[in-house]
Amino acid sequence: MPMLSINPATGQTLQSFSTWQTHEIDAVLNQVEIAQTGWAALGFEQRAGFMRNLAQIFRRRNEEYAHLITEEMGKLLKEARSEVEKCAFGCEYYADHAQAYLSDEVIASDASRSLVVYQPLGTVLCIMPWNFPFWQMIRAAAPALMAGNTVVLKHASNVPRCALALEEAFQQAEFPANTFRTLMISAAQVERVIADQRIAAVTLTGSSAAGRSVAAIAGQHLKKCVLELGGSDPFIVLDDVDIESTAKQALTARLQNMGQSCIAAKRFILAEPIADAFVAQLKALFSQLQSGDPKDDATGIAPMAREDLRTDLHAQVERSIAAGAQRVIGGVFIGVQGAYYAPTILDHVQPGMAAFDEELFGPVAAIVRVNNDEEAIRLANRTHFGLGGSVWTRDSARGEALARQIHAGCTFVNGIVKSDPRLPFGGVKESGYGRELSYHGIREFVNIKTIWIK
Repeated sequence: MPMLSINPATGQTLQSFSTWQTHEIDAVLNQVEIAQTGWAALGFEQRAGFMRNLAQIFRRRNEEYAHLITEEMGKLLKEARSEVEKCAFGCEYYADHAQAYLSDEVIASDASRSLVVYQPLGTVLCIMPWNFPFWQMIRAAAPALMAGNTVVLKHASNVPRCALALEEAFQQAEFPANTFRTLMISAAQVERVIADQRIAAVTLTGSSAAGRSVAAIAGQHLKKCVLELGGSDPFIVLDDVDIESTAKQALTARLQNMGQSCIAAKRFILAEPIADAFVAQLKALFSQLQSGDPKDDATGIAPMAREDLRTDLHAQVERSIAAGAQRVIGGVFIGVQGAYYAPTILDHVQPGMAAFDEELFGPVAAIVRVNNDEEAIRLANRTHFGLGGSVWTRDSARGEALARQIHAGCTFVNGIVKSDPRLPFGGVKESGYGRELSYHGIREFVNIKTIWIK
């Protein structure tokens, strides 16, 4: 079955790609395995030079890549520009810090000399999603490559042009041949690649269901894996906030990438004294947004990435309303073409409703009302997910105390949850395990080896 690149704003098919046959996969895996030995033999500064070249390419070709992202998965062009710039920053960060993160550590023991060294595993398979088609790949590939691994990419089937553009960018940056390759394969072919002896480890960003499948296959073959999966992040608003400014942050937290982000705020847990005013303010902000061409900087509502995703989201909204949630705004398809969905607010959401229990991967905000801080934390943690969360308050000490109690891989106080190369990123519970970014991320795909000398 071919991979189709479809513009979600128009429904137009942009290009079709054939999936590879077995012999094509084998040829690339052979090439990448051979390339890894030479790549690992280079010094950190040599690898860093290639990585800095790549950062320059992302900056030089930002507009071109941003248009490609928007055409293929639909996000606002201004968001796509920011994504490409973040890729450049991520490349430069690991070019600057990889050597320090992976330097030998001398540790006193009963030996004359004992130390810990960090050595690459081999080739890492990266299974990546469509929602941040450039950044998700770079945040996995930059540390893996700087550690001396080679990388193969299996990208989401709806962003094949982005996948090929990434490979071409590495080539333009003059990385040694076959250091980074894109595999044009289907989901059905992934199991065989994970099992292949030329693959040393695997990292996945995707759904919890995909994570279970990949973890099971990797476990069967005793291969290291890192999983960054779904989320249903709480956005806790305490009773002392500035409602207007916090609602503006909530708008961005929920509607960035049209709500199609694992770390987008999804459950808005509001202190009862400010709940009515906050919902009214958020509704006013939502109502000001206009749908249109995502390449137009005046557009506030971009399409969702695919028609089937919009259909699934609408079904979750309808099930939640049937269970007692109150529709404040939205909850309808908009436009005559494209996968557009009206930004939606559901109030009085409770556990047992789809809007509370499931991940809403689209522009829908679920409002949950609470009477005190303890109830806010209890409901924030009443979820299978544990990726991110935030607390909003004028009292930063109170906010930090609550942030420490949220069961998640990252919690923010008076800030929108985001990934940052300087900080570890990942989740707990059904949001996955392992960490990306910072020194934690680069040490995921290395052999942490003890050397003891007498």
